[in-house]
Amino acid sequence: MGAAEYREITIEVPSSFVPGKVGIVTVTFNSEPVLQDFFASLDGQTYSNFLLIAVDNASADQTLALLEQHRSDRQFVLANAENLGIAEANNQGICAAIEAGCEFVMLLNNDVTLDPEMLSKLVEGLDSYNCQMTVPLMYFHEPANRIWAAGGGFHKALGMRVYHRHAHEAETPQSTTPKRIDYAPTCCVLARREIFAHVGLMDPRYFVYYDDVDFMFRARQADIHMFFVPGAKLWHKANALTGGAESDFTYYYGARGRSLFLYKHLGRFSAFVFFSLHVALDLSRAVFRKTFRHPCKLKWKGMREGRRVALNS
Repeated sequence: MGAAEYREITIEVPSSFVPGKVGIVTVTFNSEPVLQDFFASLDGQTYSNFLLIAVDNASADQTLALLEQHRSDRQFVLANAENLGIAEANNQGICAAIEAGCEFVMLLNNDVTLDPEMLSKLVEGLDSYNCQMTVPLMYFHEPANRIWAAGGGFHKALGMRVYHRHAHEAETPQSTTPKRIDYAPTCCVLARREIFAHVGLMDPRYFVYYDDVDFMFRARQADIHMFFVPGAKLWHKANALTGGAESDFTYYYGARGRSLFLYKHLGRFSAFVFFSLHVALDLSRAVFRKTFRHPCKLKWKGMREGRRVALNS
């Protein structure tokens, strides 16, 4: 969706729903390498009252064929003719889950494997902690005993940059204690469906990266309560489908999303300050590390594009 076409999206929540039903929204794009493990994890869940909504963004591999093979009465597929980006595809899935009468909506990556009790514990957590959203303890797939995220938060002094709690650490009593949190990656988050009427949907201008940061920031502003539930666990094959943390794709879209977020939420002056600091830091790295010159160009291009999208909307 182009910047000129963007508008804040709100939805009406229908009055009827199926109690306890979870609409699990997953976005696929050339996800063939990870789907078998993902399906096995879902099939092994002790909580069976769910509907899987797979939104495919014009995959060129065997993703759609695998989704078709796994078709059942608790799964359906929305196949886009072009890649709309993860934010817009999530929006399609969220609306489909609500229209299907689901009481809860879960956003879930498909490059994950789940503990059999994960879904059950997240649903229980909504009532146990009297909150609107719950998130699990997320480990790296390899090494499997290292934490990828135990929830997270925002660094105000760093321009609301997000962080993952206890990242790369082994389990400790501190990392396995239930806690109210301000941020969590939407790799896995369970929400009461009413949340999307209060907060709105994902901002499709992000396409990928920072769409979750934007959503969580708006939820924070709306005083939505979210809890980290350590008894719920998954293992994440981080960057398995995006080429890695140091790919051209990640450099460009990560910088683009960061810049869009800054100009959208912090105002032009603060955004300009943090934007300038990012540029200065990258330039200094490029001077001392020749290998960083190419990533620096990609990040600079992405940051300018993110600023343009934010200011022209």
